[in-house]
Amino acid sequence: MKTASFLLLCLLLTLAGHTQSPPLKDSIEKKYITNGAWHYHYFSKEWQLYLDSALAVLPDEAEFWQLKAMPYFKQRKYEVGMVYLDKAVQLNPAEYLDYRAFIKCIFQKSYHAAIADFEAAERLSTHQGVMDHSYSFYIGLSYLQLNQYDSARYYLQQCMTERQQQCKEAPMHFLYDFYMGIADYETAQYDSAITHFNMALRHYPDFSDASYYKAICLIKLNRQEEAKLSMVKSIHDYKQGYTINEDNVVYEPYPYQVRPWLFSYYKKLLGL
Repeated sequence: MKTASFLLLCLLLTLAGHTQSPPLKDSIEKKYITNGAWHYHYFSKEWQLYLDSALAVLPDEAEFWQLKAMPYFKQRKYEVGMVYLDKAVQLNPAEYLDYRAFIKCIFQKSYHAAIADFEAAERLSTHQGVMDHSYSFYIGLSYLQLNQYDSARYYLQQCMTERQQQCKEAPMHFLYDFYMGIADYETAQYDSAITHFNMALRHYPDFSDASYYKAICLIKLNRQEEAKLSMVKSIHDYKQGYTINEDNVVYEPYPYQVRPWLFSYYKKLLGL
């Protein structure tokens, strides 16, 4: 009954978010967004002022609330942005619930809340995924960040299975094996972790993050010479800019993404 009630509420809210007449929305969007906000950087005061003007006319337009929220997350003003994004979700959950889940996972790092939103978005069945990946991928990442490694593996494997079923001819995304490798690394399953890192490197040969964690696993297995080669490759590739290349990584690091200071200890340990 709770699920049915939730879905009914979401449907009603979605319909409520689309009550504005298209000609009026088009006119306001052209005036305040296309010919207004988009002429300024989204970190500028002008961006917010134009969105405020649009919302003064159409306060129930979810898209405008999302556009108002977006810059704050990229400025790491998460609590400010979430006030406006919550409004977008309230008005149109079918469109914006999974986007909020993504923000909670990658930006705000509120993992329990992200999982809850992704599970609710799955029940709505509006989208197949968000930001180029399935919900299972982000749920797996969330569990990884909560140190619940078995659950992380379960959802990452589910993500990989979904990918194989939907895109049989397409190569597996390198991040899926990378994070499976991280789950194995964290639970001292080093041989399995290396296998996954090698698979990630097969799809992205210069992936510095995979080479870095592969080197650590090799150290744990007392394979020092191989570890040196892997760490040297990681340092070289990192300096060339080859790391996790998701669109939003310019604003937020992804889980386990390598940073320069992480190399110092292992360079000394390996005599590099």
